[in-house]
Amino acid sequence: MTHYISAEHLTIEKIGEIIYSGAKLELSEDAKQRIRRCRNYLDKKISSNGEPIYGVTTGFGSLCNVSIGKDQLSRLQINLIKSHACGTGERVPNDIVKIMMLLKIQSLSYGYSGAKMDTVQRLVQFFNNDIYPIVYKQGSLGASGDLVPLAHLCLPLLGLGEVEYQGKVMSGAEMLHKKRWKPIELASKEGLALLNGTQNMSAFAVWSLLRAQKLSQWADKIAAMSLDAFDGRIEPFIHAVHTVRPHLGQIETAKRMRELLEGSQILNNIKAHVQDPYSFRCVPQVHGAVKDTIRYVKSVIDIEINSATDNPTVCPDEDLIISAGNFHGEPIALPIDFLSIAMSELADISERRIYRLVSGTRGLPSFLVANPGVNSGFMITQYTAASVVSLNKSLAMPSSVDSIPSCQDQEDLVSMGANAAIKLYKVILNTERVLAIELFNAAQALDFRLPLKSSAPLVQLHDEYRRVVPFILNDELMYPHIENSIQFLRTHSPL
Repeated sequence: MTHYISAEHLTIEKIGEIIYSGAKLELSEDAKQRIRRCRNYLDKKISSNGEPIYGVTTGFGSLCNVSIGKDQLSRLQINLIKSHACGTGERVPNDIVKIMMLLKIQSLSYGYSGAKMDTVQRLVQFFNNDIYPIVYKQGSLGASGDLVPLAHLCLPLLGLGEVEYQGKVMSGAEMLHKKRWKPIELASKEGLALLNGTQNMSAFAVWSLLRAQKLSQWADKIAAMSLDAFDGRIEPFIHAVHTVRPHLGQIETAKRMRELLEGSQILNNIKAHVQDPYSFRCVPQVHGAVKDTIRYVKSVIDIEINSATDNPTVCPDEDLIISAGNFHGEPIALPIDFLSIAMSELADISERRIYRLVSGTRGLPSFLVANPGVNSGFMITQYTAASVVSLNKSLAMPSSVDSIPSCQDQEDLVSMGANAAIKLYKVILNTERVLAIELFNAAQALDFRLPLKSSAPLVQLHDEYRRVVPFILNDELMYPHIENSIQFLRTHSPL
């Protein structure tokens, strides 16, 4: 499969398809024309204009008033990348690095950045050959673009830094030698075009949204199994309840819960209780609010990944080179923080359902084991979920409320969107872990309802899950089952 880079709208789902199907990239003729036109315009402007152009014929940041001679313009760009590669901490996962490369190629292809054709083509070659620059999670303030991670992303273009290629970490120079490629010779403005931009934040956000959408669907299905296993009631999901408070996510969730539970023998059994706890009764309201949040965040990131976000912006049609602030991460930092809060809530309500399932009520044995006492059963699975949920609450504290001035106060308000993105990544993984633990508990609890059966969709889910994780009769090692439950969510469809 080949995806042609163009100015056509790029969706988050399309990015997922490109990344995970092993698609190759190719620049469309339109993209090539845009790149060449912008570069030609910039070269002519530099040669004919005596006025300083930020980042092209001047230094960077607070050094914007320092003029650079024409014989030093290339060295200026190389020095920029070398000096800005100050990353630390853990590596960015390869699939997110690949999304980052795709987004950088896409942004440069619009023809507002001044990058040369060979520079963009080399990024395409990296992508198509599964060459993953070593990028570190920490270092970006999310304001002058993702300067630090994008510097690490682009170092190997020059034969610097490190990459992972064919499962081996090697220097950028070694990789170029293996591929018989020469280092790219940067022209004026190119280092800034490569380093300015929000592609690090956006890549984390795209990855997180792809996961969040799937986890939201899983949360409904797992909650339906938990509700049936807990002998819950259907009334809170009846459509008439939700027409009087018609939030879209709430209506969607209630409808899905009704569909998932339709035909359950357990549900149609006579109930001794009048109502269920909030963690069951308010699934439409809580899960629905998460859906609406995902929808909103997706709409913002959708705009971002279809934008040129470096600085200065080169506008050939208007005969302008404008130093402004399209690199600033605030438009996406706030939504990224919002998504962390929403996904944390999805884990919160899941943990509460786990607690109810092991609590020894509604006819279920204490800790979901036939012989409690000598067996602790699922007691500690709830502890683990509680620990993860507590960590999520800390991670959900917004990063975007903070700002630490930098660059001699030239960059005096930053978004901290990169930190928000890193925290969101962790929240997504933690939420997946809690939902997996809930599934582990819900399937166990459902077995205690036999001979009454659940609905067809939930019985099918239960049977597929039982091929991976067994019913627990007596105490045994639980952590492998939790890991297998996580892998089940990743490899199976929630639909």
